[in-house]
Formats: sequence, structure tokens, C-alpha cells
Amino acid sequence: MTRKSLSKKQRALEILSRLQHLYPDATCSLDYSTPVQLLVATILSAQCTDERVNKVTPALFGRFPDAENLAKADLLELEELVRSTGFYHNKAKNIQGACRMIVNDFNSIVPNQMEQLLKLPGVARKTANVVLAHAYGINAGVTVDTHVKRLSQRLGLTTNTEPVGIEKDLMKLLPQPDWENWSIRLIYHGRAVCKARSPGCNVCELADLCARKL
Repeated sequence: MTRKSLSKKQRALEILSRLQHLYPDATCSLDYSTPVQLLVATILSAQCTDERVNKVTPALFGRFPDAENLAKADLLELEELVRSTGFYHNKAKNIQGACRMIVNDFNSIVPNQMEQLLKLPGVARKTANVVLAHAYGINAGVTVDTHVKRLSQRLGLTTNTEPVGIEKDLMKLLPQPDWENWSIRLIYHGRAVCKARSPGCNVCELADLCARKL
């Protein structure tokens, strides 16, 4: 059977297998100690690198370590602490709003259900998927960030352009236990090889499975 004769699902599973071989120790790049810290770090990671977020969070969590402290923080101080991650007005407002809801509506515990997480200010499916997978070990969906979006399209596994549509397509192709494994490893590959402006097709170990090459 040639690569061209593989179904989309077969290609997805083979890509997953290779990614697991290439990046066996891949894990969430954000630094955190608790579910609420992961939630906050993920909100900060929007349109910002994990590396930058990890430079910001030690001071942030040193000052406001939990939902209760973040909920009652001075907003201007919170904005200043997260300023370098970009869009700091909205991020600080959403972080505080989410933490207040966690304290008031969820007994200071970050929810472990998708529908509840999506009620929190600043939380869409990407953030919810990250929190559920890494804080609670629940694969509720596929995390779609800029890398996952770009590579899934380039690999020919989706023609959707919106994250929710891409996520639905990927959920049909991949086993549920591997939904987050796919995202994390594809992010690693996007950073290392299949970059936005200059994809390293000549050194890519997925090239023969890529829609760009088929």
C-alpha cells in the first residue's frame, strides 16, 4: 500500500505514531503548580509564547498564588504583572473574572467539566482542553492553537479554518486517549520543523505523509 492510497484516518494515525517517536517526552510547556495556575498561564499564552509566559508567572504566582488572591487582587497591579504577555488589559480582567467565578460559583476549585469551564471569562475550548487534559487527565477535545491549526491544514487533515471546525475534524480521525498527545507533539513539531514562514520540508519526517507532498 502506497502512502497516497492511505485514508485520511490512516495517515493521521501514522503521523501520530511518528510524532510519539520523535517527541516521546513532550509535555505542556507552561510552568504551573495547580489547576488555577495552569488556567491563568493558558489565558496568558494567547498570542504569546509559552517562554514569555513562563518568565511572567513566577512573580505573578508569587504575589497571587491562588484563585482567592487573584480574585481580590488590585487590577492595576495585576495588569502590570502580565503586561509583557500582550493584551494585558483584557487578560488581567479575564483572569480576575474567572477567579472570582471559581471562588463564588465553584468553591474555589477549577471545574473539571467543559461546559463549566466555558462559563469562565476568557476561557474558550483551547484553554478548557489544556486545563482538562493536564490538570485532570481528561481528554475532552483536541487543543487547537496556531501550530495545530497550521500543521493540521498543511498535512491535509482538515480544510476548516476555524478552531472549532478543525477540532471536530481531528476528533474524528484520532483516538480519544491521544487527543492531547496529538496537540502537544504537533506543537513541538511546529516549533522545531514545520515553522510558519519556512517549513523544513527537506528534514521533516512527516513529509511523505503531508498533503503538500502527496
